[in-house]
Amino acid sequence: DLRKMVSERTFREDLFYRINLITVKLPSLRERREDIPLLARHFADRQAEVNGLPRTDFSADALNFLSRLPYPGNIRELKNLVERTILVSGKPVLDATDFDAQYLRHDEPAKAAEGTSFAGMTLDEIERQTILQALEQHKGNLSQVAVSLGISRAALYRRLEKYNIQVPCA
Repeated sequence: DLRKMVSERTFREDLFYRINLITVKLPSLRERREDIPLLARHFADRQAEVNGLPRTDFSADALNFLSRLPYPGNIRELKNLVERTILVSGKPVLDATDFDAQYLRHDEPAKAAEGTSFAGMTLDEIERQTILQALEQHKGNLSQVAVSLGISRAALYRRLEKYNIQVPCA
């Protein structure tokens, strides 16, 4: 609540009045579950268009599964789940089991990191190690690596160059 932050002096009052032209209340994705099938199809179509992939469709049970998830990350979490599932499955029609597998794997990087000691490592060293682990996990598939790391392919290429990581050609 920006008004409260202004009164607590944790947000600049002049900036508040500059951006406070119109207030738009957007409900969370949890409050508009009926939009989830439409949004999922939109993200699938964009994924096909951007990556030159064939169009992916969803079974009814897949759409029901997607509509029941909590989405603490809101629409971005839905988008990432749809894109990750499309890239990993490679199937023309996705069902609930495809999404379930990717939804459950969503926190795998965090679990994998639990066993890794980063003590004494710089952020660059940690980032390099994380990229190497993702490359191994996804067998060098850069699209899957980028999705699993939550970055664009372009950002992944920049990091590969920065850390001098060579990826074998397929």
